[in-house]
Amino acid sequence: MIRTFRFTATTEECHSIQLIDGDGLFNDVGTDRLIKEIKLAECGLSYAVVAIMGPQSSGKSTLLNHLFYTNFREMDAFKGRSQTTKGIWMAKCAGIEPCTLVMDLEGTDGRERGEDDTAFEKQSALFALAVSDIVLINMWCHDIGREQAANKPLLKTVFQVMMRLFSPRKTTLMFVIRDKTRTPLENLEPVLKEDIQKIWDSVPKPQAHKETPLSEFFNVEVVALSSYEEKEEQFKEQVANLRQRFFHSIAPGGLAGDRRGVVPASGFSFSAQQIWKVIKENKDLDLPAHKVMVATVRCEEIANEKYAGFTANESWCLLEEAVQSGPVAGFGKKLNSILYTSLTEYDAEATYFDEGVRSAKRKQLEEKLLQLVQPAHHAMLGHLRSVTLEKFKEAFDKDLNGGEGFSVATRNCTEAYMALFDEGYADAAVELANWDSLKVRDKLRRDIDAHVASVRAAKFSELTSSYEAKLNEALSGPVEALLDGANNDTWPSIKKLLQRETESAVSGLSDALSGFDMDEKTKEKMLTSLEDHARGVVEAKAREEAGRALIRMKDRFSTLFSHDSDSMPRVWTGKEDIRAITKTARSASLKLLSVMAAIRLDDNADNIENTLTSALVDTKNNAAVTDRSITTFDPLASSTWEQVPPAKTLITPVQCKSLWRQFRVETEYTEANKRNNNWLPPPWAIVALIVLGFNEFMTLLRNPLYLGVIFVGFLIIKALWVQLDISGEFRNGALPGFLSLSTKFFPTVMNLLRKLAEEGQMPATNSSQTNQVVASKSFQNGSSTSNMSSTASSGITASENSPTKGE
Repeated sequence: MIRTFRFTATTEECHSIQLIDGDGLFNDVGTDRLIKEIKLAECGLSYAVVAIMGPQSSGKSTLLNHLFYTNFREMDAFKGRSQTTKGIWMAKCAGIEPCTLVMDLEGTDGRERGEDDTAFEKQSALFALAVSDIVLINMWCHDIGREQAANKPLLKTVFQVMMRLFSPRKTTLMFVIRDKTRTPLENLEPVLKEDIQKIWDSVPKPQAHKETPLSEFFNVEVVALSSYEEKEEQFKEQVANLRQRFFHSIAPGGLAGDRRGVVPASGFSFSAQQIWKVIKENKDLDLPAHKVMVATVRCEEIANEKYAGFTANESWCLLEEAVQSGPVAGFGKKLNSILYTSLTEYDAEATYFDEGVRSAKRKQLEEKLLQLVQPAHHAMLGHLRSVTLEKFKEAFDKDLNGGEGFSVATRNCTEAYMALFDEGYADAAVELANWDSLKVRDKLRRDIDAHVASVRAAKFSELTSSYEAKLNEALSGPVEALLDGANNDTWPSIKKLLQRETESAVSGLSDALSGFDMDEKTKEKMLTSLEDHARGVVEAKAREEAGRALIRMKDRFSTLFSHDSDSMPRVWTGKEDIRAITKTARSASLKLLSVMAAIRLDDNADNIENTLTSALVDTKNNAAVTDRSITTFDPLASSTWEQVPPAKTLITPVQCKSLWRQFRVETEYTEANKRNNNWLPPPWAIVALIVLGFNEFMTLLRNPLYLGVIFVGFLIIKALWVQLDISGEFRNGALPGFLSLSTKFFPTVMNLLRKLAEEGQMPATNSSQTNQVVASKSFQNGSSTSNMSSTASSGITASENSPTKGE
């Protein structure tokens, strides 16, 4: 129940509640409501609590109502003396600073309670002493000096319960003497204090307080008031004067200026409730432990309120949402401001509680808040790392494209953007946290190093590929040409070419790598790899050309056989030494085979040429080999050459023997054909032709038209002979010649007919010029056809001979 009463002396309303009812139940709901209405929590330590004790019907409520402008229920004198106040009532004093709470305790020695009077009397007295700064003891003036007066049991009760407090509060006891007589107060006060001292000395005390003086526990004040019923005006005047003493009562020199163990105003309700609970359970009240307990509960409540307020803070919610999608400028400043605001509010509300508890709960709140904001901070650092890395990549690529050296660009960009990250981290730093940025910073550095390494690898690959392509171009063609004209200087020339081009490429790559910050071992490895590539190009081209050794041998034989020493086509007159020409051409072909048999890029000497010559060309050795009656060693019956490693072997001895055998078979036709090739028939044949053909000759003379037909036929046959290159086709053998001519015959005939048709449609004025053009085209076509047929024949021959190579 809450009462509200307004005094005319002030405009402030007085709120009163029953703090503890007659059955000893604590009104926690009403207390919290009262504290909220009077805004007690905002007072901190600047508040005072006053309680009044005294016998029943001694005018306690009347005194409080006049002294503090409260509205406690007063006894109706016309209804007789009875219990007016049940339990403990509490109200806010009106018009007094600081905020003062006054408690009106149930009177002692009441007939209504009977035997329970003593129990509740001690409980309420202990409660008043535990929570109050000033305790008014209301007593009758005529009881002073009496041994059995009502004040003695009350004082004994007060002193006895005081011993149950482990830590005294230094309470101010103000004895209010009611219905003062003519005896001066100066005479009453010594008697009262003497009685108080006697009672104090007679009260049993614990061992710790055997010698403790009364002044250690209490400040004793004595005031006297006239009778309210007989001298009302004088009573009110004296009460008004006494009221002035309660202004600023907690200030130094005030009534409660040296009080101890004050509970902050925000924890008063909880503290009072817990104290009453301990008293009801009839336990000793440990005020220091109680103080810590109240501080623990209240500081935890305040911390929870601030944590909840932080999570619901709009600024924090917006900041947390924004940082999920990208970096936020001024993140650290904004977050620090919100954190400091919450912690400052906690400090302001918990400042009056126990320092150890307050600090511990503040640390817990700080840890919870930091734990809450840590994911957002990590997200911010993640965005900062990603943005910094992207900016680094752009700047790094721009510097490289601008011609900056790789090492210089790497160093400058790394230093610049690591510094940029440090600036961003400082902007996003949470001052309350000791979070280390090294992990994120190291991650960024590893990402930067990884990107630099990938770009370096790409640059290395690009440079290596470029110089390898240059080597391919510089070596492939010349090596092929040198092997095509194989002679004693072929491999020295190839070696010189390889050395020159390799040195040039290695020098260029070395200069290009000088802009990279790399160790000598890696650089040397790359240069060695380029040298190996150059050597590999030469060896690969040599192996490729070795695969066409038979074709090149036949081409060389054909060239030397059909051309003289001046490289002019031979005019066969029938007087040439075919055997000598053939031997020379075969020796040159054998020379080509010996050159292509192995790779000779080192200075190691070998006897491949001598072995081939002795085994394949020397007739005496050949005769010895073919002589079945004599058993000799065949130097070509092996898969390796002496003094030549297998890795350097292009054509094994066995393969050389097989190729030579196939070569001889395919070139014997040419030799035999030239030996039998004579344009003039024998003399007897000429005489026979004249005698037997005399009639036909005369017929031609009588009919000149036959001569024209024969001449035209001759021209057509001659044209087909030239166009089809019949002699050239049969040079490689009969079967290849027939196969080649069968594929070329019809296209060639159709081509001749088309040419004749074009000639017939041309104007007569251009006939002479046209004949020249046609003749020129015919010659060119004949040459190209001849070349094509030669190539096709060579290809067919190579394909036919390929299984032989593998034998």
